[in-house]
Amino acid sequence: MLRRFTPVLLTLIVVVLGVTALAARPDSSPPRRTADYVVLVGVAGLRWSDVDPQTTPTLWRMAQQGSIGSLSTRSAHRPTCPVDGWLTLGAGSYAGWNGSRQSGECPPVGVTVEQPDGIGANLPDQESVVAYNADRQSWGTVPGSLSESVRCSVAVGPGAAVAAARPFGRVDRYAPALPADPAELLGSCVLSIVDLGTVSGTDPAERQADAHRADEALAKVVAARPERSLVLVAGVSDTEAPARLHVVVADGPGWEHGWLTSASTGREGYLQLVDLAPTALTALGRPMPERIFLGRPAVKVDGRPDDLATAITAPADADREAAAQRAVAGWFFALLAAAQIALAIAVLPLLRRARRLAGPHSPPPVSRRVVATVELLLVAAALAVPAALLADAVPWWRGDHAGGYFAGVTIALIVGATALVRFTPGHDRTLGPLGAVAGLATLVVGADVLSGARLQLNGVVGYSALEGGRFAGLGTVGLGVFLAGSLLSAGWLAQRVRRQWRPMVVVAVGGLAVVVIGSPYLGADSIGAIALTAGVAVAAAISTGGWLTVSRLLWATMAGLALTIGFAVVDLRRPVEEQGALGRFLTALGEGTGGLTVHRSSTANFQTLVNSPLTVLAVVGLLLVWFALLQPWGGLMRLFGIYPAIRAALAGTAVASVIAGLLGGTALDVAGAAGALVVPMAALASLRVLDHSTDRTLPGTGHPRTEGPGGPPGGAPSDDAPPDGRPDEDGGDARVGDGNDPTTGRAPRSEPSDGNGAGSPDDGGGGPDDDEARPVGRGGAKVPAARTPGSVVPASTEAVAGRSGVGSG
Repeated sequence: MLRRFTPVLLTLIVVVLGVTALAARPDSSPPRRTADYVVLVGVAGLRWSDVDPQTTPTLWRMAQQGSIGSLSTRSAHRPTCPVDGWLTLGAGSYAGWNGSRQSGECPPVGVTVEQPDGIGANLPDQESVVAYNADRQSWGTVPGSLSESVRCSVAVGPGAAVAAARPFGRVDRYAPALPADPAELLGSCVLSIVDLGTVSGTDPAERQADAHRADEALAKVVAARPERSLVLVAGVSDTEAPARLHVVVADGPGWEHGWLTSASTGREGYLQLVDLAPTALTALGRPMPERIFLGRPAVKVDGRPDDLATAITAPADADREAAAQRAVAGWFFALLAAAQIALAIAVLPLLRRARRLAGPHSPPPVSRRVVATVELLLVAAALAVPAALLADAVPWWRGDHAGGYFAGVTIALIVGATALVRFTPGHDRTLGPLGAVAGLATLVVGADVLSGARLQLNGVVGYSALEGGRFAGLGTVGLGVFLAGSLLSAGWLAQRVRRQWRPMVVVAVGGLAVVVIGSPYLGADSIGAIALTAGVAVAAAISTGGWLTVSRLLWATMAGLALTIGFAVVDLRRPVEEQGALGRFLTALGEGTGGLTVHRSSTANFQTLVNSPLTVLAVVGLLLVWFALLQPWGGLMRLFGIYPAIRAALAGTAVASVIAGLLGGTALDVAGAAGALVVPMAALASLRVLDHSTDRTLPGTGHPRTEGPGGPPGGAPSDDAPPDGRPDEDGGDARVGDGNDPTTGRAPRSEPSDGNGAGSPDDGGGGPDDDEARPVGRGGAKVPAARTPGSVVPASTEAVAGRSGVGSG
């Protein structure tokens, strides 16, 4: 009865853990009104490297007494040109100016501003801009949402007019330039938006001159600011490709000496451009528009250094790292894909010649030195991504040759990690390298997540703040590696225990991984947690052997659906502005705008599929597994028969990575990152299984047996454990004697046959269980390793007829 309900209980455990992790949210008091007036000041292209006490004294003083951060200026276009930035600022969501442009360039855009009455202004192009964002963009953005949320707004300069124009093009009060004394103008409305020009170019002298002019104008604004006002200064856009991080400063009551952050970033010291509109409304105590902003109100957090020069080192350094990351990430993944392809080609002949056959026409065995070298290369390839993540602990981006420094640090870490795996106890066992690599990868990514995911932010294998998609938690690559590493670790551990305990081990390890991925304090990836839940359910269902039947697949599907429904119920009960991705999608679905989210996800999937080098890794891994490892000569089917928990882990990884990629809009990127770890280890384990495929035991060790639910008939000891009652270290690898095999030059080993027949360790440790079934022991005679050519022996009697040496030669 208990065995019948075990899948139900394990499914419930995973679901409860997942819902608990996803439902938790950090305690946060709702933002409150802090000002009677808000002044938004924009300087396109302004970066923290442009700010110093001599060039920008006014901005320096504001930053010293206010709160600061790095601003990601993502919009509907890449890069975000000045007109896109101003439009996004006024919309509170990703927006883009209509019109043709070449990729990667910011052509000058002449914004037509008409002043028919001398008080306000009108933008005749606004109607077409609103239609463009409604029909051609998938964000549901309404330009002018910020100005529509207040009764009156002021715009100074053409960029500010773009931000302050209502959806029908009207600007309430407009001045083409800042007057000598702007006090009356800034005090005429509760919201003022001021355009102070652009800082552009790469020449330091030119940028200093532009920044100084903007700072002089800022001094007029600060001197004329109304009482109880909040002044926000932001570098609202890029001026050319590639994108960079920009300045954001908040100065006013309640914003003293802190870092800026928001719920949209979840990272101290980071804001998005779309956060400025909800920040202004929240500071004024005004309600949000009916169609909610994509941004979230900024808040101040403590912990900033007292010395401003020290404090701005962090955002300036983050800008340099993000810029270097974009240049390095492309060639890193291209080289990784090329290395994986080369290793796949190199492994093919080794797989073909790994199984030794008797007779004069049998190909000579591959040199042990060659095999050992390829094994080390496979380990190194599997550890490349974790090593690249660790490389970001060293500030390689600060040098003149950032790419070279990163390559040197990463190679050194790969060599060190490979040596660690090589000299780990148990490396010579079939699953030794697989377990060590999986555990090491899981440890590296997990430790980074537990410590705040600082290595993933702007990291080469992490995510970039320039993209504006994620600022905290697990990124796409980290999710793939953590999924694969945790499930492989669960399978490796489960293979070492008795059969009936394997599902519990998989659920214990997998459930912990679900909590790490889904918790908003840690991985903050609800889609990844749902996907891993399905993967854990699949792995637990087949960890004891057997196939992925319809009923087992149904349990996995029910687990994923139960977690999704449970989290959706919890998320929908929150206020709209506090909902996660799932809650916002369901809310939009109820409002009839869920199609936009589906369109964005499908578009992102397609673009990622055709542009990402991780797609190459996923496809190459799939081809190697399907056309080589799963073939009769490939060894993976034999590995699956001997180690069913490893098969379960690989199946769970495939299910989880595909679901996470498709639902998360990253196509095969998660699967590619997982494959970069899994496929080399599967190839290495297959090589080792084939290398031992002709190792033999004494006659009589492979006798067929019939098991019932209670184990072997007659009360004989189960094959779950070796003679001493403990599981074998690999859960299916029993040693054969202590002499050296004349072909391999090392101690031969016996492994059970494929499937669940005689000698299979599907039921537990897989070792022999009595003296009669024990392999040749120490001091015993060695049995020749030859096998009669052309002999066809059933799998369940291979140990008797094919390995006994009787009649051979």
